[in-house]
Amino acid sequence: MKNEGKYIGEWKEGVREGQGKHIWPDGSYYEGSWVLDKADGFGKLVHIDGDIYEGEWKNDMANGKGVYIHSGGAKYDGEWKDDLQNGYGVEVWPDNAKYEGNYLNGKKNGQGTLYFSDKSKYVGEFLDNEISGYGEYYWNDGKIYKGQWKNNKMNGKGETTWPDKKKYTGEYLDDRKHGYGVFDWGNCKKYEGYWHNGKQDGNGFLILPNGEKKEGIWENGKRIKWVQDV
Repeated sequence: MKNEGKYIGEWKEGVREGQGKHIWPDGSYYEGSWVLDKADGFGKLVHIDGDIYEGEWKNDMANGKGVYIHSGGAKYDGEWKDDLQNGYGVEVWPDNAKYEGNYLNGKKNGQGTLYFSDKSKYVGEFLDNEISGYGEYYWNDGKIYKGQWKNNKMNGKGETTWPDKKKYTGEYLDDRKHGYGVFDWGNCKKYEGYWHNGKQDGNGFLILPNGEKKEGIWENGKRIKWVQDV
């Protein structure tokens, strides 16, 4: 931390050492423990914009456990390394959204749970602040997806269930059914086949409640012809 401004506190051999408060010309200040002229131990830093960090320090940087409160109302309570969120932490926002989980170099990374303001919830893996890897998303209307994610979207293999017993098991691309998948209406009627951009497209089989299985060709969600009875 720069020496400009005013320091009030303990000294040792000409450097800040012990307890003290340093006030900078812009009004921001640090109050807490010092070692060899650097913030070290427990202390509180108040920024000019109103942001506040209170917690552990090492070598003039947030290191260890600490709480960062943004002037806008967001709050992070957790582990730090060299001024970045690192390790386990809990972050909450003014709209009541909340994240509980792991961070790496200032970003959500690894396992975590993200609670959305609309009461939906995601539980699973994150990569560089994005939902990526395996995870489960629970919508507030009872819909559930369990499967692979990439760049905050359903990508890869997964399964979606709806409260009315409908179920889709198969491949996704950018949040849409894409590739091979099975859609079950929950009444013994199923479609087994290919999808494109969320719609049945290509060869597939329609299985009827009476057990009859019919092969057909679909295009943009509509069956254009039957191939044969199976």
